[in-house]
Amino acid sequence: MFNWLLKPAIFLCCLIPLAWLVNDTLTEQLSANPIEDITHRTGDWALRFLLITLAVTPIRRLSHWAGILRLRRIFGLFAFFYAVLHFTTYLWLDQQFLFSEIWIDIAKRPYITVGFTAFILLIPLAATSNRYAIRRLGKRWKSLHKLVYPIAGFGVLHYLWLVKADVREPALYALILLLLLGIRAYWDRQVKRQLANA
Repeated sequence: MFNWLLKPAIFLCCLIPLAWLVNDTLTEQLSANPIEDITHRTGDWALRFLLITLAVTPIRRLSHWAGILRLRRIFGLFAFFYAVLHFTTYLWLDQQFLFSEIWIDIAKRPYITVGFTAFILLIPLAATSNRYAIRRLGKRWKSLHKLVYPIAGFGVLHYLWLVKADVREPALYALILLLLLGIRAYWDRQVKRQLANA
């Protein structure tokens, strides 16, 4: 019963940031620059869900709770969902679909360049987050989905370069990412040692 309820409950929880943003927009509780607020909040949640997705495997190994692996796809797809909202806000509300200006912006501003790169790399991961793609791609699926690590790195870099004064929040995300990458590297090294000694 618990497992049957878990996925829908997590799905609804992942929609809370969007519901909160919609409520603040409709009730005029955003700042004097609402477009900036929407852009930042959707971007923040895209990055948070990316880090949550990366944290699934360490949590599973440390807690021995295999069921959490069933939630990884939900977290990954919500990372993409909020990234789409983030990018759409930039295209539509900020740049008003003036693509000539958008391409100049992407080329001239490093933080936009890395953010755009992260978004483009997320697309094939979202497109192949289904059982058919896993079967079709076989071993290549795992190799493709390792792109989540550089994508998260680009996301953190995008945030760090965007912020001009208070870097505490992007720095926290950078530390979390480094910790997750460090854990992964340590476990990979252990596996290689075991194989070498076998």
